[in-house]
Amino acid sequence: MNKKLVAALSGGAALVLALTGCGGGDDDKKVNDWAKSVCDEVQPQLKKIQGANTAIQGAADEQDSKKLQQTDAQAFQEISASYGALAKAVSKAGPPPVDNGEKTQQQAVKELNATAGAYTKLKAAVDKLDTSDKSKFAQGLKGVADDLDKLSKSGDQALQKLQEGKVGSAMAKQPGCQKPKTAGSATT
Repeated sequence: MNKKLVAALSGGAALVLALTGCGGGDDDKKVNDWAKSVCDEVQPQLKKIQGANTAIQGAADEQDSKKLQQTDAQAFQEISASYGALAKAVSKAGPPPVDNGEKTQQQAVKELNATAGAYTKLKAAVDKLDTSDKSKFAQGLKGVADDLDKLSKSGDQALQKLQEGKVGSAMAKQPGCQKPKTAGSATT
């Protein structure tokens, strides 16, 4: 009943990992310092998001609708809070020291906050599901999974812009912006 939700979460991981993906490059101290200030805040949030995704995946075969609802709602709340914290980290770091840095930063913060809000709405949707009727619950969960799938496919252009050029190269070098290594993680 939760399999579609798990599949949609796997797609959503791409948005999270938009902050983790670039190749090496320049040694511009200002850019590296900026990247470090962001990335030091990123790693704990990525771990929380990964943990929430793992909790949902672990509950994929759960037959108790109430337990499944609680697991999913808690996971969505954690993911929402993590995206909010990522937005604060990018905001707190200030504009990256590159051309159009202020615009790039503002767009990334706006997108991260929008993603946090979208996960809050998913949590609310899961909380409203009727767990007393397995058929209705499954149908409602399908709707949540469809919304999650749309969210995972929605644009992450601002985050991609944030990781371009010197900034992306500097972020890729920072341990905090590298994908957390957790045992048994199925999201990539």
